[in-house]
Amino acid sequence: MIPIVSIVGKSDSGKTTLLEKVVRELRSRGYRIATIKHDAHSFEIDHEGKDSWRHKQAGANLTIISSPTKMALVADTDHDHSLSELREKLIKDMDLIISEGYKREVHPKIEVFRSEMKRDLLCEKDDNLVAIAGDPSNPPEGIPVFDLNDPGPLCDFIVKRFIRT
Repeated sequence: MIPIVSIVGKSDSGKTTLLEKVVRELRSRGYRIATIKHDAHSFEIDHEGKDSWRHKQAGANLTIISSPTKMALVADTDHDHSLSELREKLIKDMDLIISEGYKREVHPKIEVFRSEMKRDLLCEKDDNLVAIAGDPSNPPEGIPVFDLNDPGPLCDFIVKRFIRT
């Protein structure tokens, strides 16, 4: 089963920036990485007037856009899918799935934390918090803290803890 790690944090804490750094670093080490971004609202990846948008507007329950270099799937859903559901239905042949968001899921979490934002940590150890990227003044006991600007040591931790080689 492909392991899942979630990068969580308050709004504007730097989740996406950290995810980009971690993905780049892990890819440079030869790992195959899938990402999932949670959006609590509705979103559009297609644009009005494009053929695939027209397919969905015509009533297709599932539309796939495919080219020689990438593909995308747009499907109707009846609920907000969990990370486990998405992994089982859609993701194959990857070494790791990194999600952005999904703070209420049971999967391991790395919280992005910036003290200058003057907020409390979002997660506790009981929330399956496994690491913090940032500068908390009082991190939970036993939770490692990593520098937001140096993804190497955090990636070492991720590989050792989650990626089966």
